[in-house]
Amino acid sequence: METRPGQRKIYTVTEVSRRIKELVEREFTDVWIEGEVSNLRRSGAGHIYFTLKDQNSQLSAVCFRNAAMYLRFKPENGESFRARGRLSTYEARGEYQIIVEVLEPVGRGALQEAFDRLKEKLNREGLFDTDRKRPLPRFPARVGVVTSPGSAALRDILSVLERRHDSIDILIYPTDVQGDRAAPQIAEGIDYLSGSNVDVVIVTRGGGSIEDLWPFNDERVALSIFKCEKPVISAVGHEIDFTISDFVADQRAPTPSAAAEMVIQSKREVLERLEAAESRITASLRYRLSESRRFLAARAGGRGFIVAEQRIRQMSQHVDDCVFRLEQFATSGRFFSSRANSLDRAEISVSTATRMKLQRLKQRFRALTETLDALSPLAVLERGYAVCRMPDGAVVRSAGDVELGANIDVVVQEGEIAARVTGLKKERGSPK
Repeated sequence: METRPGQRKIYTVTEVSRRIKELVEREFTDVWIEGEVSNLRRSGAGHIYFTLKDQNSQLSAVCFRNAAMYLRFKPENGESFRARGRLSTYEARGEYQIIVEVLEPVGRGALQEAFDRLKEKLNREGLFDTDRKRPLPRFPARVGVVTSPGSAALRDILSVLERRHDSIDILIYPTDVQGDRAAPQIAEGIDYLSGSNVDVVIVTRGGGSIEDLWPFNDERVALSIFKCEKPVISAVGHEIDFTISDFVADQRAPTPSAAAEMVIQSKREVLERLEAAESRITASLRYRLSESRRFLAARAGGRGFIVAEQRIRQMSQHVDDCVFRLEQFATSGRFFSSRANSLDRAEISVSTATRMKLQRLKQRFRALTETLDALSPLAVLERGYAVCRMPDGAVVRSAGDVELGANIDVVVQEGEIAARVTGLKKERGSPK
């Protein structure tokens, strides 16, 4: 509508608000503003609203969700920050405000401040507790790796694994390892491998600046490592670099190559351990066999065996003598012709006496046989007794032969038992 000279120009509220908005946004497209945060509130949609103020003035601020999700730490009331963004207006209330893209604390460096804040927070929540950290599997069949597919870190890991154990499977989850997209991709990769059939997960990248390594200081990555069902090795940067993922992971490796060496043992090491175990087992069996032979040889040459053998020989000879005499009686014609009359009368008594004699001889022979069995150390062992020997082979004959804490071998029917003396009970009246 045209206006005549001297005629009033009347604006609507909306027109004025839009005009101011255009002027402000054209003039302040990229500014840094420093102030203290107050009236902080977060919406369910993920936006952050607060006020920046100094001693004399205040300015409304909003950090929308797409920028808030990349903030390196969350602001709190009463803290001083530098906010980078553009000025605009909120037409519904006629207020101007800064739309924040970046927040940095005043004083210390922004990244270091963010690192310390998140580290302290996660430590309070128990993500760094050592008692929850799990050991690595000794012989993993499949290893998962979260990293950039073209990175030097991945090449180092593959080289070490191929050199030390070429039969192991590798599952690679490709991600960015720096930049704004890296942190959510890394967290997604850890979550995926957590539910897969890998035995251990390596989260890695090579060295770089603190900005390059920053995705591994992200809270989302830390929580994914914490919730991972498989043991996690963090191998980020060089030996002097530390990230939040290092503190949360089950193991920290100073370099990607070191992570590969930690996760497996070389085939040569495994073979050497098997050969050493085989040698120990063979030596132990040979020693046991030698000790058993020596024990039996010592017992076979003992007095018990010698006495029993002599008595058996004597009784065998006596039995043979009786048999020979009976045979002579039966075949001697002169004996029967001279005593024909008495033989008839004594036939019954002689037969009875002979049977009784033979019966007594058989009983005596059986008793001697049982005596021999009783004297046999093997029979003693079969009845549940045992023989105690010192490590040098000496037989323990009394409680005074050993001392408390001594090691002894207990020989039973089908083997030996290694034992330690924990108590001594001597017979009453025995010397102490």
